[in-house]
Amino acid sequence: MFGIISPSNLRRLGILGMNRRNIGFIGAYNKRKNYRIADNKLETKSAALSRSIPVPELYGTIERQFQVKTITEQLEARDSFVIKPSQGSGGKGILVITGRNGDLFVKSSGVEIDSREIKRHTSNILAGLYSLGGRNDSAMIEALIAFDPVLKDYSFEGVPDIRVIVFRGVPVMAMIRCATRESDGKANLHQGAVGIGIDIGTGQIVCAVQRNRIITQHPDTGVVFGELKIPHWQQILDLAASCANMTGLDYLGADVVIDRIRGPMLLELNARPGLAIQVANQAGLRHRLATADKIANLTNDQDEKIKLAREQFSQTRVGRGQLALEIV
Repeated sequence: MFGIISPSNLRRLGILGMNRRNIGFIGAYNKRKNYRIADNKLETKSAALSRSIPVPELYGTIERQFQVKTITEQLEARDSFVIKPSQGSGGKGILVITGRNGDLFVKSSGVEIDSREIKRHTSNILAGLYSLGGRNDSAMIEALIAFDPVLKDYSFEGVPDIRVIVFRGVPVMAMIRCATRESDGKANLHQGAVGIGIDIGTGQIVCAVQRNRIITQHPDTGVVFGELKIPHWQQILDLAASCANMTGLDYLGADVVIDRIRGPMLLELNARPGLAIQVANQAGLRHRLATADKIANLTNDQDEKIKLAREQFSQTRVGRGQLALEIV
């Protein structure tokens, strides 16, 4: 395990840093006019539905403060739901309700809250407390994902999601983020969730990290990560890669969830995906991005791009080194 690593070793391992990511990939390949589809979850959902890409059901939206007082009426027939900011980032501002106890709402952590707390949270969303740049926002009310039972013991209360980095339509790296008690049931690495690298070629697990430390089992459920193989893997790669054409973004992160009934669904997009995925995969992004660029120059066919990516980025070809260091 490395605490400090030299710049030369970082280059050798192909680690992509924040400056190179921002200038060499986000700035160079993503046009500003295309950011809005990724930055606004309502626009993401609309664009996805227009291309028959499955997304969680939208129950409703709250766009003005005067509408907040009616939210309990909108939720009267709902036992479970998610309230989130449409322009939120970093997993902030997401309220997950998994059930009811009389007039009280039960959060994913088991804590019970009343309707006043629901209204207060929604009002904070509208005021821009959780949005990019603190802008006024709207609140989305979505169906709660009934995630695939294969993943049940790999996450504590919250729904695990799969982040796939896509460059020029080529999936280059992936991880699954699993909630913990520490992360309050949210799949957010900065709050203590577990990041688990996924072999692009097979959908099998590469390595698991929590707060940049390598671990072998879930800290709350005790399940061993090495036994997991992601279901519907080809379909997940197809869905993620299709988001490049949908948005016009050549460098993006697609977040996918697996519903028990509907299968893989697009949860949201990120035009500025983080770099901790490299730690979870014990591999750097730079070399893979260079290979993906060559693949994209060879073919425009999405199926062929995915086929070549699975061949080139399979764990048996890539190899691994230790990367237990902090990459933000």
